[in-house]
Amino acid sequence: MSDNQPQDFPLPNASTDLSGSVAVVTGASSGFGKRFARVLASQGAKVALCARRVDRLEALAEEINANGGKAIAIPMDATDADALVNAVEAAEKKLGLVDILINNAGIPDAQRAHKMELELIDRVLGVNLRAPWILSCEVARRLLAAKKPGRIVNISSTAHYRYDGGGAALYATTKTALARMTETLSVEWAYANINVNAICPGMFVTEMTDGMFERIGDPRPMLARKRVPVPAELDSTLLYLVGPASECVTGAVIKVDDGQSARMRM
Repeated sequence: MSDNQPQDFPLPNASTDLSGSVAVVTGASSGFGKRFARVLASQGAKVALCARRVDRLEALAEEINANGGKAIAIPMDATDADALVNAVEAAEKKLGLVDILINNAGIPDAQRAHKMELELIDRVLGVNLRAPWILSCEVARRLLAAKKPGRIVNISSTAHYRYDGGGAALYATTKTALARMTETLSVEWAYANINVNAICPGMFVTEMTDGMFERIGDPRPMLARKRVPVPAELDSTLLYLVGPASECVTGAVIKVDDGQSARMRM
């Protein structure tokens, strides 16, 4: 059986070359999404930047293009199903077939479950779960028709593993659903070589957590390593999951939390 396997892998088999790939990154106007877009472009991918804040997207596209990359800004409201499909269509028309999707857009609830208005419930469910589902299916549908492989990476959260209260119950619920979606869609499309994986970041310094830090104060004294990581420290995980080296990895849910889940103190 080993005779049927190709033996021309590099040593090590760890390439992050994304030349020829086209990526869609949601929530690209700030935080993880902004960093992810820069990282993918640095490795040769053409990147479609998707979010509502068009001015920020255009500034980021200009920066990436000035540094030798290729990026375009695509306005997208994650609660609008037509806008999601249209974003993939626009990316394909301008850059080529999308073979990398980063489902990064997400919003917190920051309210007790019984106090949430229906409008907020619908918005959190729409952005955090419905949008990634619709986008994943739209990208996969096009890849299946073209008989091409692809990579989908969903940004979940360590809230998937543990919730200690604090007014984010629905957020935690959607992030668990996103992790489960990762596992099920990886099975659905395994035959077509469309890999679906997830990253579960812990607490990082982003625009989203700025508001949380204002409410709870400096969290570092409570953390095992007395620090809060920054988005650049997710680069290697992202590139692994979208790069050639993770060909055999699908359905994985990877926690990256700098030991924040540690409860034991020596």
